[in-house]
Amino acid sequence: MSVIYTQPLTADAFAPFGDVIECSGAPDKMINQGLCARYHDKAEIDLADGHAGISLFRSEMRALPYSLDMMERHPLGSQAFIPMSHDPFLVITAKDQGGAPAQPLAFVTTPGQGINFHRNIWHGVLTPLHAPGLFAVIDRIADDADPSANLEEYWFDTKILIQEGT
Repeated sequence: MSVIYTQPLTADAFAPFGDVIECSGAPDKMINQGLCARYHDKAEIDLADGHAGISLFRSEMRALPYSLDMMERHPLGSQAFIPMSHDPFLVITAKDQGGAPAQPLAFVTTPGQGINFHRNIWHGVLTPLHAPGLFAVIDRIADDADPSANLEEYWFDTKILIQEGT
């Protein structure tokens, strides 16, 4: 079993895979009579067809070390995960290598960060590290004759152990 170590989620480190969604730096503008800071256009929603929808996901809590056996990707649309609690979560992603995930990377968000996977990027399943594991998800909604058209899964022959970084 190979081992990878988590690293903090930063916009630069995550850029090849998607967008970090967070309120950092100065706001783009102040709205609502100067009482609300707007951080504008933090992620690119990319859809081949269908429309963007907002869904709620409730996922069971996981823990580190975490055993990774499968990754997935969505060729027809990006997918954003925005936690509805102020808790960090595990983000696993990988570049493509001939139709399969290359060596995965593992990130741990800081409280208040969300992410947006670009279209066709390999990623692990939703992995909250704290209950309640509730997320708003913005992704492609379509009435496909074949729902698997926007889902590819890759199962590893040997599981990969993800441990907390040092």
